[in-house]
Amino acid sequence: MSVVPEKNNYRFDTQRLRAGYDPKEHNYAVSPPIYQTTSYDFRDVAHAMALFGFRETGNLYSRVGNPTVSILEQRVAALDGAAGAVALASGMAAISYTLLNIAEGGGRILTSPFLYGGSADSFKKIYPKFGITIDFARNIENPEKLAEEIRPDTKAIFVESISNPNTVLLDIDAIAEVAHEHGIPLVVDNTVATPYLYNPIAHGADIVVYSATKGLTGHGNIIAGIVLESGKFNWQSEKFPQFSERYYTLRDINGNHRSFPEVFPETPFTSRIRFNYLNYFGAALSPFNAYLALIGLETLSERVAKQVRNAEILAEYLSNHEAVEWVRYPTLKNSPYRALAERDFPKGAGGILSFGFKGTEAQREAFLNSVQLFHYHVNIGDARSLIVNSPQTTHSELEPEEKKLADIPENLIRISAGLEDPDDLIADLEQAFKKAFEIKN
Repeated sequence: MSVVPEKNNYRFDTQRLRAGYDPKEHNYAVSPPIYQTTSYDFRDVAHAMALFGFRETGNLYSRVGNPTVSILEQRVAALDGAAGAVALASGMAAISYTLLNIAEGGGRILTSPFLYGGSADSFKKIYPKFGITIDFARNIENPEKLAEEIRPDTKAIFVESISNPNTVLLDIDAIAEVAHEHGIPLVVDNTVATPYLYNPIAHGADIVVYSATKGLTGHGNIIAGIVLESGKFNWQSEKFPQFSERYYTLRDINGNHRSFPEVFPETPFTSRIRFNYLNYFGAALSPFNAYLALIGLETLSERVAKQVRNAEILAEYLSNHEAVEWVRYPTLKNSPYRALAERDFPKGAGGILSFGFKGTEAQREAFLNSVQLFHYHVNIGDARSLIVNSPQTTHSELEPEEKKLADIPENLIRISAGLEDPDDLIADLEQAFKKAFEIKN
C-alpha cells in the first residue's frame, strides 16, 4: 500500500509507462495485473500486528489499499512530482475529501468563481451543512488584492488550473504566494490541464486533485479521482489542529497514541484521507477501474498533444465564423490569458474551448441536434470530440447571478476536442451551422 513515488531520473514519458511498477514483484507480468480481491492473507499474527501498527507497509483490505490502485497512485504521483497520492472512486470524492480534510471542524474556503458546475453547486449545498463556508473570490485574477479576501478562519484557496468551460487561466504562482503568506494551502484542480500540460506543485500548489475520469485517462470508460500532496506544507500549525490529534488506531508498539504527521511524515495529508475519509466514507476505486486508468495513462502525452492541436484549429475556425459571437481559448490573439498561456503552458492550453452561438435558442438547439461526428454529452477529455450547451447542462445548477459571476452566458457552447481529423470536425460543425440557420428567426 505504498504511495510514495519511486525516486529516479526518468522523464515524464517514461514515468507514465513505468512509474510505480516492477514486473518482478508481479510474476513478471508486463501489464499491471488486476488484483480483484477484497482482502489479503497475513503471513502470521506478527505480520498482521505489524500492518495494523503501521510498522510495515502492505495490503489489509481493498477499501483502503489495493496493489493495482497503488500502482496508479505511485504513477500519477511521479508525473506530478508529488510526495504521495490517494486514488478514489470519483473526482468529486477527491474534491470533497480534500476540503473536508482541510476544514474539518469548520472554517472557510476561498475559491475561484470559475469552476465546474458540480463543484460550485456542491460548495453551496453541501459544505455549509458541515460548518464550512465557501467564499467566491472577487479578486482571483488580481492576486495582489486577493489577500483582502482571506479571513482569520480561511483554511485554503481552491482554483482550477484551466477552468471549465471558459478556459480561464490564473497566476497560480502569485496565488500560491498569497496563500503561503497567510499560512494556508493552495488546492489546484488540474483536471483539464493534466500533468502533461501543467504541474501545479512546481508552481506552488500544496494539494492537486484530478477527476481521472477526464483527460488523465482519456477514454470515457471509468469514473475516478486522485488527490496528491506536495509534501511541503506544514499541517501541524495551529490553523489545522486535526492533524495534531493523536489516535489510538495510530499507536506505536508501546501503545502510545500518535498523529498522522508522526506516522506518515512525508504524506500526512493523503494518509489522513486514506485512513479516515476513504476508510469510513468508503469512496474506493475498484481495481478494474485502476487498471483502465493505467492503460489510459500510457497514451497521455500523445492524446493531449493532439487534443491541444485540434482545439487550436477549432478555435481559429470558430473565431472567423459569422454564426459565432465570441470564442474563448487561451492562445487566441485576443485572449486575455494569452500571456499566461505562453508563460505557463508551453505545450498548449488544453483541449477544451467555448464559443458564443450567434442565434436564437431554437437555432442553438437545432445546431446541437444536427452534429453527427461530435458526441453531445457532458464529459470532457475523451478521445472522442464532445460538444454541449454548458449553461443548460453542466452548469445548470448555477443561479443567474452565479452564472454572471462565473461569466457563463446562456449562448455558451463548450467543445472538448478529441483525436479525430480536424477537417472532419470542422465539416461537422459547418453542416450543423447550416441546418441551424435554415430555421428563421
